[in-house]
Amino acid sequence: MSVMEIMDAAATTHVAHRDNHTHRDVNGGWLRPAVFGAMDGLVSNLALMTGVAGGAVSQQTIIITGLAGLAAGAFSMAAGEYTSVASQRELVMAELDVERTQLSAHPKDEQAELAALYESRGVEPELARQVAEQLSRDPEQALEIHAREELGIDPSDLPSPAVAAISSFGSFALGALLPVLPYLLGASALWLAVLLALVGLFGCGAVVARVTARSWWFSGLRQLALGGAAAGVTYGLGALFGTVLG
Repeated sequence: MSVMEIMDAAATTHVAHRDNHTHRDVNGGWLRPAVFGAMDGLVSNLALMTGVAGGAVSQQTIIITGLAGLAAGAFSMAAGEYTSVASQRELVMAELDVERTQLSAHPKDEQAELAALYESRGVEPELARQVAEQLSRDPEQALEIHAREELGIDPSDLPSPAVAAISSFGSFALGALLPVLPYLLGASALWLAVLLALVGLFGCGAVVARVTARSWWFSGLRQLALGGAAAGVTYGLGALFGTVLG
């Protein structure tokens, strides 16, 4: 079988596989910051509000604290995610430039390296050499293949800093809003805010489980337990500090 026949067969198999077998997007750059933002918003703002409430402060103080925590946390999350993803993307682009330079300066060496890689995976030496030669004819295709094989990345599917920042900002703000919402609607009891936040934590955990194929009840209970523990500890600390400082 010739190299072209092998590549055609692989392409046909790929199309058939794509039509009958799909995967969730795991490299889009939105899931991690969105999930982390929602969980962080719920837990941190709930803990902040319960800590302040433990000090026996006024309802107005609790509301201002919750809204301030929402705004500060959302902007902090967005800035941190943008900087983190942008730095990672810049590093990847720098490595791609290095690989592009090597492909231009030493094409035969890079081609031999690719052939050796295929050979190490069980392809016959002559066939590996022919495949590497054909794949190396297009510089951009060669760069993509070397990036996948050597760096483990897809140059055409890098995460977006803007998407990460917007996802984390929106999800954090939404999560942080839940503990404040009962107060904004006129409630004065802390337990309503805690209850809504814990329900939100359980819901977030259950939703994440649908994406990651984990058990929904386990994931939900795990998040509820973590958030409840954080709220309980900070409430106790707030009550302690309120007594000592009062």
